[in-house]
Amino acid sequence: MTLALQTVPARRVVLMGVSGCGKSTVGEGLAECLGWRFVEGDSLHPPENVAKMAAGQALDDADRAGWLATLAELLAQAQAGGQGLVISCSALKRSYRERLRDGDPQALFVHLSGSRELIAQRVATRKHRYMPASLLESQFATLQPPSADEQALALDVRLPPSVLIEAVAQHLQDQHLQAQTCPSP
Repeated sequence: MTLALQTVPARRVVLMGVSGCGKSTVGEGLAECLGWRFVEGDSLHPPENVAKMAAGQALDDADRAGWLATLAELLAQAQAGGQGLVISCSALKRSYRERLRDGDPQALFVHLSGSRELIAQRVATRKHRYMPASLLESQFATLQPPSADEQALALDVRLPPSVLIEAVAQHLQDQHLQAQTCPSP
């Protein structure tokens, strides 16, 4: 990493995208690089959600509601404490991202995007404790990529994790420097 990272203040970042896009890998690396806490969102799913996904059934909005509330609370706690936090969470729909923003309106969403074919290849070669490859298509069907009016950064998963990590860190640094030089009206 070539950035002068002391200029990156504590922020909350959500690595989002479909299963197999690299949220955990990039999220862990970003948190380590910045000295922030990393939370694997999947680890906070209630047992009912895990069982449903393990059975090959896609989660619906009601299934995700409590899980999203838990993640939003983590974001709120980190914001209130002035702590940096990186969370991996699919955040497939705009409404899910809005729910997470209830915890921290300034959270940065980083959408790790890639083609169905590339992600399907990745999912086919990995072992996940409960997310079967058969659910990938339902995730792509549900996915609403962030709109231009959302605070989000889109990155191509064809890039190596180290490049993705540096791109996010650079984006955070650039936002910080811009905020210092451009006062709010």
